Parts: sequence; C-alpha cells; structure tokens
Amino acid sequence: MHADLPLSGRTALITGVSRRRGIGFAVAVKLASLGANIVIHHHREHDLAQPWGGDDLHAVRHGVRAHLVRGALADDIGADLATASAIGTVIETAAALTGSVGILVCNHAKSGDDGSILDMTPERLDTFWDVNTRSTLLLTAEFARRKAPAHKKARQPGERIAGPKPFAEPRGHVFWMTSGQVHGPMRGEIAYAASKAALAGLTASVAAELLELGIVLNTVNPGPVNTGYLDAESTDGPLQELDEYLASTPFGRFGVPSDPAELIGWLSTPAGSWIVGQVLTSDGGFSLG
Repeated sequence: MHADLPLSGRTALITGVSRRRGIGFAVAVKLASLGANIVIHHHREHDLAQPWGGDDLHAVRHGVRAHLVRGALADDIGADLATASAIGTVIETAAALTGSVGILVCNHAKSGDDGSILDMTPERLDTFWDVNTRSTLLLTAEFARRKAPAHKKARQPGERIAGPKPFAEPRGHVFWMTSGQVHGPMRGEIAYAASKAALAGLTASVAAELLELGIVLNTVNPGPVNTGYLDAESTDGPLQELDEYLASTPFGRFGVPSDPAELIGWLSTPAGSWIVGQVLTSDGGFSLG
C-alpha cells in the first residue's frame, strides 16, 4: 500500500451519487484519488422532482472515473433504495467489481415533500424512514454479514457478536450521514429530521456491534453544504437575509461538498481509523451560533 494511496486495492460503495454538485460525488472523487475502486449508486428520478433537477449521469460517471488512479476500477448502479429488495442487488453489484466491498458510504437521502408537525401523516413519515433510515440500516447489515461468521438465531439483548479479534487493521469502514437536528430546530423538516436523528441515535449501538467484526462506523453531520439548494434559482426554501447571515458566520460561506468529503476520506484511511462510533459535525462552526 503506497503512502499516497492508502485506499489502494479497496472497493468503496457510495450511495446517492447522481449529481456533480452533490456530497456523494465529492466523496467518490476523494476516495478515488486515494486509490480506491469506486462503485456509485444513483437514483436520478428523485433529483428530477426537486428544484435543482437531475444531472447528466454520463457526466457523473466520467467525473468519477477521471479521478481513478491507474489500475483502479469503477462501476455504477441505479436503484430506488426505498424498495427493500434493491438493497441486496446494490451490495452484490459493488462486491462483484473486485470480490469484496471495504467501504460503505450511505450518502443517499430523500428531500422535499416534508412539513411541520401539523403536516405529518403516516405515509410522509414512512417515506422518509424507508429511504433515509431503513435502507441505511439494511445496507449496513448486508455489508456486515459478508464479514461475519454464520449465525442462524437472532441475538438477545446484551449478547455480543463473536468476531475473530484482535484485528491488525480495520476490515471495513461504514459512514452514515445525519443532519444538524441536535444543534437547533429544523422547522418544516420534521420527517427528514426524525429519520436522520434515528441514525445519529443508533450510531454508538451499531458501531459497538460492528467493531466486533473489525468494521469501523462513524456518522457525519456535514452542516449546511450548498449542493444547489442554497442557490436562488434552485432553492427549495426562502433565502431572505442570507448574505447578512453569512457575513456573521466564522468563514462567511456555506460548506462545499469537498468539506465533508475530505473528512470521510481521512476517516477511511489507517490514519483515521482510531475514531469509532462518533457523530462528527463538520460545519465550519455553524452549530456554534
């Protein structure tokens, strides 16, 4: 393993990579630059229903492949992760590229059609849960089962997963994405905030179990990253007084996709692997008020 290419030989699956302005694309590019083989998942139909619209998937694929190091491979798969049967197919496709998956980045998320607590319905809550929470847990489960010994019975409360410890190095990395729901109110985004809060709240429990298998899990809150939803021509919310507000922030700008991508890239390497089971906020100080 070359020091400049610490992910050489490893395969990374990044979900929610359908726009070049998105965090998922930035993560895929970063991991590719560190030597990883890359499999991206996309669901362009979701973007087409948003104010920012869909991107050219051919350009997305080309943009990722342009950052691969010599000898590295890439593939992609389209799927609606709200459909539980798609989970196994996505993992299988990623594993087929090189035989195994070493990094899973659950970046996908549902946006739009949210509301206040007064607007909540069972259907709205279920839709956000299925995409943002259930699919993330099921992807993680599929990823982990490939590295776990066979076990037929459901484990009981407090029962540990038996793994071949100790490990000279991590056998896998998993990343979940949450939001800033613990740092302040997210008015009008109750279903989204609930689905992301569940992931943040489960991080320690799932990380403790995965660590028995040598898998490192961390959750990243990227803060307000402008992926197009903070542009006047493609926003999904009011932007009044935005410039004045930005002038009062530490860096005078919103985040850009490469900000959280740099963090995830480092955490994926041996240098960052001592950090386990954390919900990490990477927001340039926005949460400090």
